[in-house]
Amino acid sequence: MIASSGARVASAVSRNFSTSVVRAGGHGQEGLWPKAGSNLPFSIENRYKLTLSFMLFTGSAFGLPFYLWLSKP
Repeated sequence: MIASSGARVASAVSRNFSTSVVRAGGHGQEGLWPKAGSNLPFSIENRYKLTLSFMLFTGSAFGLPFYLWLSKP
């Protein structure tokens, strides 16, 4: 009986602590959530530019080994 109530209290305390840490982790005014994507090192406002950048980045990383293999003497 005492052990189960202690486990319940510990669970509630850890749950309340974790949610308060998540709420306090935002960069912005007190009580407001930051804008989605505000912590990314690139802009996600223009989806066409984002798509093109993603394709160039992944395409160059994927194609580099093939290019090097084909261009060897």
